[in-house]
Amino acid sequence: MTDKAERMRKSIALLLVGCTAFQGLAHASGATPYLPLNLDPDVETAVERVLILGDQPVLTRPIPAALVLEALPKACEVDRPLCESVRQYLQRYMHLTGVEFASVEAAVTSGSSNSVLPNQHGEGAQSPYQVAAAAYIQPSAYLLLNLGGVAYQGRATPTGTMLSMGFDWAQLDVGWRDHWWSPMTDSSMLISTEAPTMPSVTLSNYRPLTPLGLQYEVFLARMSESDRIELTNGTLTRGYPKMGGLQLSLQPVSGWAFSAQRVLIWGGGAAGGESISDILQALADPAKAQSTGFGTGTHVIGKQEASFTSRFIFPAQVPFSVYFEYAGNDTGSGHSYLLGKPDISVGIDFPRIGPFDVTYEIDSWSPTWYVHGASAVQTGYLDGITNYGDSIGNWFGDQRVLATPTTIADDNGGQSNMLRIGWTSFFGGYMQLQLRALANEAETTYATYSYKNEYTGALSYSHPWNGYSVGGELDVGRDVFGGHYVRLEAFLRNGDALFGRSDDSETAAAAGNRPDGAELYVNVGADYYRMLVEPLSTVRFYTNWAGAPDIGIGARRSVSTHQDLGVQLDADSISGRALLGVHLVDYRYRFNFPLAFHAFFGAARYSLATPAYGLYLGGGFQWRNLFPGWDLGLDFRNVIDAERLRDLPSDPQGGTIPDSFHSVYSYTLYVSRKF
Repeated sequence: MTDKAERMRKSIALLLVGCTAFQGLAHASGATPYLPLNLDPDVETAVERVLILGDQPVLTRPIPAALVLEALPKACEVDRPLCESVRQYLQRYMHLTGVEFASVEAAVTSGSSNSVLPNQHGEGAQSPYQVAAAAYIQPSAYLLLNLGGVAYQGRATPTGTMLSMGFDWAQLDVGWRDHWWSPMTDSSMLISTEAPTMPSVTLSNYRPLTPLGLQYEVFLARMSESDRIELTNGTLTRGYPKMGGLQLSLQPVSGWAFSAQRVLIWGGGAAGGESISDILQALADPAKAQSTGFGTGTHVIGKQEASFTSRFIFPAQVPFSVYFEYAGNDTGSGHSYLLGKPDISVGIDFPRIGPFDVTYEIDSWSPTWYVHGASAVQTGYLDGITNYGDSIGNWFGDQRVLATPTTIADDNGGQSNMLRIGWTSFFGGYMQLQLRALANEAETTYATYSYKNEYTGALSYSHPWNGYSVGGELDVGRDVFGGHYVRLEAFLRNGDALFGRSDDSETAAAAGNRPDGAELYVNVGADYYRMLVEPLSTVRFYTNWAGAPDIGIGARRSVSTHQDLGVQLDADSISGRALLGVHLVDYRYRFNFPLAFHAFFGAARYSLATPAYGLYLGGGFQWRNLFPGWDLGLDFRNVIDAERLRDLPSDPQGGTIPDSFHSVYSYTLYVSRKF
């Protein structure tokens, strides 16, 4: 038996042992269908609202129907009309066979821009139609067959066609299943629905395991064929690259969840041949995989990306959810635990402000995302990290100069903003306004074009009619090249629009009350800091200790007699430039006397000539209720190796790597006002 076959045999044996161990879990539920992802906006908006009101923090999508069912009882206590609408919608999943959804859209378009519409499975702005549908057959609680597809001008993909089997603790999905690994609703760095759906095999659980609320997802997908796969010796080969990933999340308490995930792109044509152990080594030690490789030319390693995400729900009469994503497409400073070339995304979602719902998200990224050449130990993908030419991750990847048969795509940094406002009208139906803005970094060595800012807007309205949802949408936009488009579409979807008449008195009567221990707060104080600057790999120096103002805003909720969990955003001025820090995780332990200890983990963005991004850690002590409603705190905070590519012509050149690094060490004294 060959070594490769022996490794495969051991892997299968280990999987069987794990499955046997799980057989002891009593009362396991069967396979669940998934709700449509970026195909039926009315349904998805309503479900997102129910999950927030039901204290269920979502970190990945598509969302299992079973998860929504579990959130309904708690959501009904807050907003019964919305809850009952979603409950009625979910009835279509409760039969042996049924139609999950169907949608027909016809559009009249004009303009010079045919840019890819964000998150629409590769559809362009000039496509005159879109047809999408999914149906299911469930002969057994543990076996489910879905038949689905999405078609628009130029492409049809069997999105949603898959065979699902298994249990709530281990469901296997084989087919064209979407993946979205981010709490953000408008962007996902590692994998999203920007490109057409890839065929994949996925193993996951939708029922949390252990008291820590452990959930996992692992998948293997095949990307589209490329003839520009660059081997480590510089030659090209043709083939189908593979993409695989592992996601682990924890939800130890209601209303808060945290996850870590990593994806790997490898193989294709002559670049294939990796074993399972090769892939596991690359996932476990990405710094070595990306620098020296494993062995002497026998292991060819591909491109990796990773992220940390969190989501926090604040229960109150006006509840909201805050969520973060910190991602990297490289390692930092040669350490596997540091993310290189990072991205920071922040979002806040108010599911119910009277008849309105409001979502705002901001995303800021450094250069080199989704573009990957070869090195001595890594395969290169000159078409980019794409499927049929569209970015597999965030939609900004398609809003720049793209790859051609002889060139690679631009890989400049940038920033995007999204605002979405929904209105459940008093006369029935649902109206939504969505605005987006994107600014690419134009005058850098990573940009070959002088980009313009992109602005897009969409206004839609849907209304229930004879068991269907009928409506229209107006989309307008200017892309990063200055091209414009106008798109006027009408749509018909099966099922009610979910949103009946708005009744402010009913929703106000059912409004949730803030539980004891849930607090909003504002910190005001001062930093005493110094900074380690490494402008080149051969030069490093410390700045003098200095003082600066500090402002923080946050929210927390009690999760036990002595413990709190929350989130926080810090704003500081370091050497005259803005430093913004986010606490993905903020933990506080309250002693029986007024003293409390807290620690946090997060990410920071430092506003240099082009931004630097880094890991953000800290902790300290608070004297609670020094005066009624006021706390006094002292923290130590550390920004670790905030990385900036030297991508301006004016930047100093030299050294062995193209990055500069900034590490900040600070002591912060502050007062905190609680609300």
